[in-house]
Amino acid sequence: MTQLAINVDHVATLRQARGIDEPDPVLAAGICELAGAVGIVIHLREDRRHAQDRDVKLLRQTVKTKLNLEMGATEEMVGIALDIKPDMVTLVPEKRQELTTEGGLDVVGQVDRLTGVIDRLGKGGIPVSLFIDPDSAQIQASREVKATFVEIHTGRYCDAVSDEEQNREFDLIAKAVDEAFYAGLRVNAGHGLNYVNTARIAALDKIEELSIGHAVMARAIFVGLDQAVREMRALIPGS
Repeated sequence: MTQLAINVDHVATLRQARGIDEPDPVLAAGICELAGAVGIVIHLREDRRHAQDRDVKLLRQTVKTKLNLEMGATEEMVGIALDIKPDMVTLVPEKRQELTTEGGLDVVGQVDRLTGVIDRLGKGGIPVSLFIDPDSAQIQASREVKATFVEIHTGRYCDAVSDEEQNREFDLIAKAVDEAFYAGLRVNAGHGLNYVNTARIAALDKIEELSIGHAVMARAIFVGLDQAVREMRALIPGS
């Protein structure tokens, strides 16, 4: 049964644009939970361009569902995660110049490093998800490094400019979801999902959770955050 987690990064982005204290992503998270989100996602970047340490600390104290901390696999971030102890960590690639996360993590090229990071987090009681492209080699490497979850990157599906391209990308995602599931990994998905393209991904019954942020926050400007979350939930069977 697929469920909905909400990424509150874009609330922090709006706050940081003015360098003040509102809107508050911590307050936004509470509204999302009351509207039925089963988890809150926040990405603490190395450059702190949107979420701040304060946000993660307060979210850990206030989130009633599940807190998923997205982060790079750096020594600093591992230390923060072990201190704060989110319910799970999702390791993502980071580039300083990117607007948002572009593409999946290269697990194949970082097996030794990621094995060590996942082991440290696991000993701290924190399960780890790896944000990866729908690629068989990355799935098998994720299993090798002993990740608990993979989050399948849906960006190319969402960015497709033709039905043919979208169908091709959807097939890759569907195949990757099955492969990961049968490899013993738990499966989430996300990136770029919106009110038009989410239902098809949500129908893949081996996906446990969809992580959605920008589309919900953009919709919230017009209908309010509570309603925006409820409208997205309506597109996801079982959420």
